Amino acid sequence: MTFTTADLCDAHSDEEYFQIAEPLFRPYGARPAFCGQITTVKVFEDNVLVKAILEQKVENRVLVIDGGGSHRCALVGDNLARIAIDNGWQGMVIYGCIRDCAIIDKLPIGIRALHTHPLKSHKSGHGDRDLLITFAGVNFRKNHYLYADTDGIIVSETLLS
Repeated sequence: MTFTTADLCDAHSDEEYFQIAEPLFRPYGARPAFCGQITTVKVFEDNVLVKAILEQKVENRVLVIDGGGSHRCALVGDNLARIAIDNGWQGMVIYGCIRDCAIIDKLPIGIRALHTHPLKSHKSGHGDRDLLITFAGVNFRKNHYLYADTDGIIVSETLLS
């Protein structure tokens, strides 16, 4: 699907369920634009559940990770980015940090994250999947649609074209 978030906003901004994320995120990965249906996960400084989700084969899905905005470790690195690519994930939005950004920037995936951090996350396995999560002024719900490009991130209850 070819789109720009600016064009989608122009065409659909009057819709009831249309949200625009606050511009908090930095772009990573070699795919500047990505979209898909949302899968959510809420974790804090622990990426075991993130890995388990990314290991699942999907089509046209985006993983939205509520990492609590932590700047104390990375939730995703190049290994998880490669797993995501291999299993059909279009991209990720991470309310937290990534690492290995020089490698990730060469991979065919789109990622938005707050920052980079060299420390890996804990491995205790705590977290929740498919919950409503809220950050950057947006409610992210499972199976809603996320569109991201260099202008920003928008979320819609319905597929936009």
